[in-house]
Amino acid sequence: MSNPTLGARLEPRRHELVFRSATLATRTFLTPSYVRLRLEGPELRGFDSPGADDHIRVFFPAGPVGDLREAPNREYTPVSWDAAEGWLDIDVALHGSGVGSRWAETAPLGAPVGVGGPRGSMVLVGRPDAWLLAGDETAVPAIRRFAAAMDDDAVGRIAIEVPDAAHDLPVAAPPGVEVVQVHRGDRPAGEELADWLDALDVEEQPHGCVFGFVAAEQSIVRAGRALLLDRWSGDPAATVVKGYWKRGTAEYHAPH
Repeated sequence: MSNPTLGARLEPRRHELVFRSATLATRTFLTPSYVRLRLEGPELRGFDSPGADDHIRVFFPAGPVGDLREAPNREYTPVSWDAAEGWLDIDVALHGSGVGSRWAETAPLGAPVGVGGPRGSMVLVGRPDAWLLAGDETAVPAIRRFAAAMDDDAVGRIAIEVPDAAHDLPVAAPPGVEVVQVHRGDRPAGEELADWLDALDVEEQPHGCVFGFVAAEQSIVRAGRALLLDRWSGDPAATVVKGYWKRGTAEYHAPH
């Protein structure tokens, strides 16, 4: 059995809400359906995102608008940024005809864009004894940021659900952290990842404080909580399980 301690926990931090304007500088396809956008502009100087699971709201104008804040918008996790130079990278999964997907794929370089937030952060403090990170394409930015915070002796598992090998999204992690790509094929998003989580039993539970992060389509919440909080008796202060999106609901917003 685990013995959760206060050695690792999430602590809330609030930020002054700032709205920034920028432009689309570059577009890089990481897979056929996953694109990295670099946003640039002087107003991005000073931008910061302390929490790996932070959300910013990105505003995508379809044409001329008087106020960027009136444009359609979606939430994303910052990937990387340079507060001195004034640029910010976000990753966008191209699925369907959503506002963000359409803009990410077709907006011309130089197109205006707005960035709001983050309004707050949940910052991981302390060192977990082990890690369990799992998610679909939408959670990869957060998972990569958590993985980047691991020390060389970290142990654990990372699972990324994608359609197939052509869409694999690698995650750099220490040698003691197993990284697997879970291929869903034609199954609905989240089902294959849920099966992977369900297959982890008590015997595979790491010792000590496990930091758990599970995020994908809303249906993943049941399997994530069943593993981390029930079978593994995890510490809620070191556990995040959430739906990043909800099938059939374009306006769904992940809980912070």
